[in-house]
Amino acid sequence: MPVLPGAEPYRHEGGRVGVLLCHGFTGSPQSLRPWAERLAERDLTVSLPLLPGHGTRWEDLQLTGWQDWYAELDRELRALRDRCDQVFVAGLSMGGTLALRLAARHGDAVSGVVVVNPANHMHGPAAYALPVLRHLLPSTKGIASDIAKPGAEELGYDRVPLHAAHSLRALFRVVDRELPQVTQPLLLLRSPQDHVVPPADSARVLSRVSSRDVREVLLEQSYHVATLDHDADRIVQESLAFIGRLAPSVGKEGTATGG
Repeated sequence: MPVLPGAEPYRHEGGRVGVLLCHGFTGSPQSLRPWAERLAERDLTVSLPLLPGHGTRWEDLQLTGWQDWYAELDRELRALRDRCDQVFVAGLSMGGTLALRLAARHGDAVSGVVVVNPANHMHGPAAYALPVLRHLLPSTKGIASDIAKPGAEELGYDRVPLHAAHSLRALFRVVDRELPQVTQPLLLLRSPQDHVVPPADSARVLSRVSSRDVREVLLEQSYHVATLDHDADRIVQESLAFIGRLAPSVGKEGTATGG
């Protein structure tokens, strides 16, 4: 299936500091593209892949699982490590979950983690019915475009495939067990008004990681897809400041030196 216009992966070859960005479940790189481009303007090397099963039609996502999504990001991280001196991982929602797993698994190969409204648990009674429900019902209503800003829209599926949702539930359990292995500096940005992921998920992440260098930022003007919402600039500014503090080769203006 052809990729939907706007959902294409994004890459920028910049300096010796790299950032791997991870989009969310049923979403696409479009939700993080403005953030990626702003990082690229500072001469950071940026990778924003399209996860398997995403960016085409929801039926394609039905044929994939969390191992496929994680494997794509793992490959991208290794490629960034081959050409960069330092690499940071960042993600929105499930992308934040996957970014935390990359940090847990790769240790010192990851210099820092930035997560926006990270997901940690599947809530509600439907979650417990998923093992059976997924065999009876192919999909349910979509979760895309939880955005406060008028006119802003996320390019994501209008249906959630339940086989993939069941796999997502398994991912949450795996990553929750691995959170104590996350020791890197962590920047967590969350929206108090989020209609997809509740505040309890961010609280759980913060309580489970072993990171000592932790900063939590509230995105008061945004809903779940904060990267396309009123606080999009705040996310860019906070992440650039975070990376600049931890990467000596990034100048005061956020420009990565070297080639």
